[in-house]
Amino acid sequence: MYIPRLHPDTIEEIKQRADIVDVVSEHVVLRKRGKDFVGLCPFHNEKSPSFTVSQGKQMYYCFGCQAGGNAIKFLMDLGKQSFTEVVLDLARRYQVNVQTLEPEQRQELQRQMSLREQLYEVLAATANFYQHALRQTQAQKAMQYLLSQRQLKEETIQQFGLGYAPAGWETLYRYLVENKHYPVQLVEKAGLIKPRKEGGGYYDVFRDRLMIPIRDIQGRVIAFGGRTLTDEQPKYLNSPETELFNKGKTLFAIDLAKAGIAQLDQAVVVEGYFDAIALHAVGINNAVASLGTALSLEQVRLVLRYTDSKQLVLNFDADKAGINAAERAIGEIADLAYKGEVQLKILNIPDGKDADEYLHTHGTEEYQELLKNAPLWLDWQIQQVTQDRDLKQATDFQQVTQQIVKLLKNIANNDTRSYYVGRCAEILSLGDTNLISLRAENLLTQIAPATAAYSQPISTKREWGSKKTSPFPIPTTERSLLEHAEGLLLRIYLHCPEQRPAIIHELEERNLDFSLSHHRSLWRQIVDVTNDPINLISSLQDRYLELAEEIELISHLFHLNETGKKQILRTPQVVQAATACMERVLREKRYRYFLELWQETDPETEPEKWRSYYQAFYTEKIKLQELDRQRQFSITDLL
Repeated sequence: MYIPRLHPDTIEEIKQRADIVDVVSEHVVLRKRGKDFVGLCPFHNEKSPSFTVSQGKQMYYCFGCQAGGNAIKFLMDLGKQSFTEVVLDLARRYQVNVQTLEPEQRQELQRQMSLREQLYEVLAATANFYQHALRQTQAQKAMQYLLSQRQLKEETIQQFGLGYAPAGWETLYRYLVENKHYPVQLVEKAGLIKPRKEGGGYYDVFRDRLMIPIRDIQGRVIAFGGRTLTDEQPKYLNSPETELFNKGKTLFAIDLAKAGIAQLDQAVVVEGYFDAIALHAVGINNAVASLGTALSLEQVRLVLRYTDSKQLVLNFDADKAGINAAERAIGEIADLAYKGEVQLKILNIPDGKDADEYLHTHGTEEYQELLKNAPLWLDWQIQQVTQDRDLKQATDFQQVTQQIVKLLKNIANNDTRSYYVGRCAEILSLGDTNLISLRAENLLTQIAPATAAYSQPISTKREWGSKKTSPFPIPTTERSLLEHAEGLLLRIYLHCPEQRPAIIHELEERNLDFSLSHHRSLWRQIVDVTNDPINLISSLQDRYLELAEEIELISHLFHLNETGKKQILRTPQVVQAATACMERVLREKRYRYFLELWQETDPETEPEKWRSYYQAFYTEKIKLQELDRQRQFSITDLL
């Protein structure tokens, strides 16, 4: 559903109606302590409460993990939902009329919201109908299939809401349209019935099938998967795509698995419905299933919300189709894996079994051992490349080497690339240790163009001050100094309104801007919020909730603990010292730049340039000494 940008009045009204203590207390046990409430933080494990909720400020903050924000931010982080999802849910809960910045779109938004609510209702009614039908005599074959062939217990059948679609062509149609009086167009939009091509009327999409509800992240039924109980094709039939259901953006059992994924810090993705159901049935509750399509980037990003280490295990069948599915999935997320944004592992169960089959003949502990020992995706890829190849044959050796080079040349991290070059060199040396260094050298030679792209030094001949590049990237120590100095200056600006004119004066006087991108972005947001200086922090948090891009890097600046309060006690001196630090980093870059130009210039052939560069770097050196004196106020102690 397209959501136009929400009107600030709507957001503000929701903030006023949704008391943060009420919202948080639904998920955290809070105890009154002075003016505030305290409890155990839901975002990290702790034994002593460091999570505080201020009813007066309508904000929460954890002094342990630095999570903080308002009621909207709390629900976004807890449920891994987007800004608009949370706002719209709260709007429905507190009966707030939703306004948008485009008034002409308001009616369409309300219509879409109303349609979605109606679709949720009709799909929930359908799920209940299918569950009831499973208990009837006509569904005996379906129930026997679940109990005997799939070996599921009653509690698992109920947990997943499994059901049965009767064999008649219009059974569900009559129940929903004639008995429950749902509009026929609504039932069609839910993907449950289709119009007949001839003669008029409608027929049920699912007939004589075992029914598996597909739920969204909040546990609401959005579609169904139906398994045939006969020889009818296809074996599995999914609902068509609807207003609620997009097959490429949905994962089966994500609503049941999200807590397990967060707890175990790992997600397991399997191919089929019953693979996921079987894993949950034995207590492996961090498993989800793709919906009969190649795993998409959207599905991967959805599941990675819940694992901090971004660990993902693909457990596809070990047959040819399963291996192809695994390779297609890797293709979708290879860029993320190469960059280290996902720790991807591949689990192919021995003897070509899927997870469901394996659990019928082996114990849960054996499957968990397979998970534990699942190879990283690059190791698995190398196994696939070398499998059934005779490296003593020139043709096989050449083809394997070429495929290995394709894998290695995309690895961005130098240490990781070096490790795999050595590993592959051992494989290609066929046990001859004398050949390992030669094979490694050959591999490095073939991946050199890609290696050069990552390690190529920046030319010092570029013009200083270019927006696209700098001849002197900020070293780690300088970046750390900038991070502290700029962060401290922004914290003072946010929490000490009386110092804001002085900060603006210092920045203008020194011709400074914030160098780090997340600080620069925050400063731009501060400049934009000029109409509400009193509620500056609250207004900024609202903006970052909607942007949801850099909040993790700057959210700690919105809150003050005891250390933070001490840091800004002597604000005039701190402002001067912080801006001096910022200027010093820039001056240091200029100093090194002009010094290098002076050293590269021949005084015999270009005496004017030589003197000019000398004067320039010497002037910068004097200025650096002056800035060091301004920094003598103990900013390092404060930082």
